[in-house]
Amino acid sequence: MATLRIGMVGLGAIARKAWLPVLSVASEWTLAGAFSPSREKAAPVCAMYRIPYFASLDALAACCDAVFVHSATQSHYEVVSKLLRAGVHVCVDKPLAMRLSDAERLVALAARRNLTLMVAFNRRFAPLYRKLSAHMETAASLRMDKHRLDSVGPGDLHFTLLDDYLHVIDTALWLAGGEARLESGGIHTNDRGQMLYAGHRFRRGGLQITTAMHRRAGSQREWLYAVTDGALFEVTDMREWREERGAGRLAPAISGWQSTLEQRGFTGCARHFIDCVMNQTAPETSGDEALRAQRVVEALWRETVNE
Repeated sequence: MATLRIGMVGLGAIARKAWLPVLSVASEWTLAGAFSPSREKAAPVCAMYRIPYFASLDALAACCDAVFVHSATQSHYEVVSKLLRAGVHVCVDKPLAMRLSDAERLVALAARRNLTLMVAFNRRFAPLYRKLSAHMETAASLRMDKHRLDSVGPGDLHFTLLDDYLHVIDTALWLAGGEARLESGGIHTNDRGQMLYAGHRFRRGGLQITTAMHRRAGSQREWLYAVTDGALFEVTDMREWREERGAGRLAPAISGWQSTLEQRGFTGCARHFIDCVMNQTAPETSGDEALRAQRVVEALWRETVNE
């Protein structure tokens, strides 16, 4: 197979900090170029990584086999649909689209075109979260907290749920093994309709799942805690592992060789997408799979605004 040609749409903070450092160092593919609506902002980034700048999305698509999309959420439907119609495989930041109906259309379009469509839920590829997933068979409870120092607004409730709480819901349901039934919970907003706190309890068989996020918690902590038959497991910020069995407590030292992008799953996520395209296999976070968490978040939002 010829060397895979990779492109990128959107060169904002997430692309610069998380994706370009991963995609620019491999030999199994070539970084063919990038497109961003603002040539002025894109030019220094393209120069830094020595990649061509394309003046249009169509021009980029014509020179790529697969494209990573990191543009604004509001643009996802238009950008991803155009790439799919051009015959290009796509990995897009979550959510797949701002509107659930548009996300469903993109999944159907990718299926008709027989193209890979993946949503970049990087946490599913974080090594310690994957390590925890191997211990979930006998789990009785799972709790995931992802809090913010002070990030109320400026987007409305719907935006924040899709932009951030979606990570919590997707990760928790993935670790739980799939669909789960909502048992209780609620969302608190300020007088502008912006999210302050969300907390919910789900159940899947005998497993109780709790999710929580506070937008002004005074902390940026992310925390997973699982109670299983014979052991307790705790992962903090995707980099610290604690395990307790009987009287023993294990807390391995953090690897000095593993980069932050590896710890947070960006490296594994990018490589997984490329492997799926090259081997024509279905991604773990396919569009279909990603719809599950988005449908849950959509239901939570509708329940809140209709109260």
